[in-house]
Amino acid sequence: MKLYELPFLGIEEPFSDFTKSAVALLPVPYQGGVSYGTGAEKAPRAIVAASQQVELYDELLNFEPYRVGISTLAEPDIPEKPDRMIERVYRSVYTLLQHKKWIGIIGGDHSISSGTFRALKEYGGTLSAIHIDAHADLRHSYEDSIFSHASVMARIREMTSHTLHLGIRSMCREEAELIKDQDIPVITMHKYRSGEFNLDAALEELPDPVFLTFDVDALDFSVVSATGTPEPGGFRWYEILSLLERIFQRKNVIGFDVVELAPTETDRNSSFAVAKLVYKIIGFKTFYHENQSLVELERPIGSLFL
Repeated sequence: MKLYELPFLGIEEPFSDFTKSAVALLPVPYQGGVSYGTGAEKAPRAIVAASQQVELYDELLNFEPYRVGISTLAEPDIPEKPDRMIERVYRSVYTLLQHKKWIGIIGGDHSISSGTFRALKEYGGTLSAIHIDAHADLRHSYEDSIFSHASVMARIREMTSHTLHLGIRSMCREEAELIKDQDIPVITMHKYRSGEFNLDAALEELPDPVFLTFDVDALDFSVVSATGTPEPGGFRWYEILSLLERIFQRKNVIGFDVVELAPTETDRNSSFAVAKLVYKIIGFKTFYHENQSLVELERPIGSLFL
């Protein structure tokens, strides 16, 4: 496997060695599905660059998650046509799964996620999705494309009816009607903050295993402002960490992606926050895997999650 020229977090061998690592990060620099602001194709490089400044010790979990091994793959050649792009992502992820890696995808716009989901589902046989986002992304098509980032959850729901949508605060009338007609579990930000939705019950009802897809526009502007389709009122930093911890405590997350950062030259904060978010997700998986209360630092490199 060809590796990225600069490893995530700047970690050195043996912890960045593909053959020994438990986690494989795949950068996907694609923005063909965007509908507003551009720049998502620059996100993987910006996230990896910012990660060089992230501390390896996690102060919440009290250990260093990188010790399970995190390899950073080279960017695959991504075709411009969206259907071919999704096929390329699918094949890349499926290959990594054959190597028994826990997969993290660094996007890129949200349209890439259906390729990852398809690979995980075909490899494991069954799969649910947890979708953290400002937008419902349930339109059948948008701007004459079924591959728009605004339609990604519609594509995923063609592969599973088991989805949970968190942090939503923007949708069209047709999406609202679909959510009602199909009784799709959607926790809007209003419901989340007012306590009107039973999150623990929703997580309990969602079958394992789970794919986590995280659009960074779910976050408040104070955390991430550089994103293509911003919405006010998102999750604050410790609020989202609390939510992620609850997810990893209760569910078997077998892969994730983080998408829709649109980095700018004047905003270093957003790229750094997303890099730290990726590391936190890896940390929560490592910490709560197999219901362990603590992962010892001497845990063998390459201890697998699948």
